[in-house]
Amino acid sequence: MTTPLFVYGTLKRGGSNHHHLSGQNFLGPARTAPGFTLFSLGAYPGLVAAPTDTRGVTGELWCVDAACLARLDVLEGLAEGLYRRAPIALSQACAGTHAATSPAISTAETYFFLRDLSGRAHLGTTWPI
Repeated sequence: MTTPLFVYGTLKRGGSNHHHLSGQNFLGPARTAPGFTLFSLGAYPGLVAAPTDTRGVTGELWCVDAACLARLDVLEGLAEGLYRRAPIALSQACAGTHAATSPAISTAETYFFLRDLSGRAHLGTTWPI
């Protein structure tokens, strides 16, 4: 079984943690629905809900297997309460690399930052790679 996963920071192609997605299926670029934004946490970003946002967050959509998802949960610090993994709505359904044969994906799992953002720089829609 595989899970659609929206990545927006160091897991993106060219990012410092992209190697953790080795062997997984890249579906294409993606954007969240409005209502989310990014903050800089130093070497990586944090995605949070932002009810006044009108643009969403840019990133990539991947299809990952259960073993990869378990490794990413460790990397993202779920047990330590750094992030939580939860569904996020995408602004446009992504059909992936085989659009003619793949069903459109309108939601995906992603990692939401859980800690205090005081003093953190607001990035808006994109984490630069």
